[in-house]
Amino acid sequence: MNLPAISPAYLPQLQEFERKILRNQIKIEAWFRQQWSEHQPPFYGSVDIRNAGYKMASIDMNLFPGGFNNLNPDFIQLSVHAAQDAVERSCPQAKSVLIVPENHTRNTFYLQNVYALSNILHTAGFEVRLGSLNPEITEPTEFETALGNKILLEPLLRTRGRVHLADGFSPCLVLLNNDLSAGIPEILRDISQTVLPPLHGGWTTRRKTSHFAAYDKVAEDFAKLIDIDVWHINPYFEQISGLNFQEHEGEDILADAVERMLAKIQAKYDEKGITDKPFVIVKADAGTYGMGVMSVKSAEEIRRLNRKNRNKMAKVKEGLEVTEVIVQEGIYTYETLNGAVSEPVVYMMDRFVIGGFFRVHEGRGVDENLNATGMSFVPLDQAIPVAEREDSVDEERCKRIFAQWDALGVPQTSAENPDCECNRLYIYGVMARLSLLAASLELEQTAPK
Repeated sequence: MNLPAISPAYLPQLQEFERKILRNQIKIEAWFRQQWSEHQPPFYGSVDIRNAGYKMASIDMNLFPGGFNNLNPDFIQLSVHAAQDAVERSCPQAKSVLIVPENHTRNTFYLQNVYALSNILHTAGFEVRLGSLNPEITEPTEFETALGNKILLEPLLRTRGRVHLADGFSPCLVLLNNDLSAGIPEILRDISQTVLPPLHGGWTTRRKTSHFAAYDKVAEDFAKLIDIDVWHINPYFEQISGLNFQEHEGEDILADAVERMLAKIQAKYDEKGITDKPFVIVKADAGTYGMGVMSVKSAEEIRRLNRKNRNKMAKVKEGLEVTEVIVQEGIYTYETLNGAVSEPVVYMMDRFVIGGFFRVHEGRGVDENLNATGMSFVPLDQAIPVAEREDSVDEERCKRIFAQWDALGVPQTSAENPDCECNRLYIYGVMARLSLLAASLELEQTAPK
């Protein structure tokens, strides 16, 4: 199976962008090393990337990734090195990790994610156990995952300033795989253990606009570093608050913001000679799972929202009401796998890229949200190209190049073969790490005083 095909109309722009990045690879990696010496990266994260050929950028950064089951288990050893580094940075003497997962035990694919994450940490040499916040878990309970694996959820307890399990298991690192959409539970407040990601990184307090405000600075610095127009890697955005979709409150303000954003994008398209029709993505400023998202091409679409779309936008995970949204420049996805639109999702642990997958959706268009019912996942390694052209590298060589990506923490490139698809993997890794760095700044700036 090949890497996604890029629309021929936009391939020249993508190749020029890739060449620009590759020519500056040494400078880029030195810059990243300097940044990581000044800013601590999140424990882990995943980044959604859109690629229009003439523009490639992160459109979302998840601090509580839930798709470890979609990574290729053959590369677990590559994730293990990153996990060891991530845990050591947090608790140098740690021998064990307590994972706090989401409460939805009926989602067997999510449970498969918990199993995969636990397996990475276990293989890295840590004892791993699962402490549940679910009030229905009152005793150790075994669950079966989507692939038939077993995991044991145990009730999370607290004694004074530490959380623990019934037998006293109470490591120094508490790893959240729960995005706290339902609020910060009292049991986790003010404990003496290290909680990662930090509590203020959950959707109770986090806002996507805070992330992209931090990303503005990162993207500006990076653009200056390699001398490009920052627009090519950074979507415009604006925050709108005071909304009530069901009661039509704030509707005109949102419509005006959409109109401003579309005009701003159109001006940039005109400057760059781009003939695409601008669109924006309106999505809840806090939340995940692709909920509370819509694609908009005119302000009138906001004013004419039907009841179905109002209900879709009014609430997100855990039934939280949407009162704030981010109006974000839409980026077309001109990458396709087997004819279906796709977008790369890159996974990182500490400062290392550890793999990822393509989110593919046969029922969605190039200007729509792909994180929706009907999507499927293709691990990045399974998309390594076979030799189909004379100038292609062979499949085994590409697999070795891909393996070097994670072993070194940096996606590798093939300078002797500029057309090697492994170069695009490197570009994905650069874009993802820019968002990871922005998350580092974001968490620093939003930390409680």
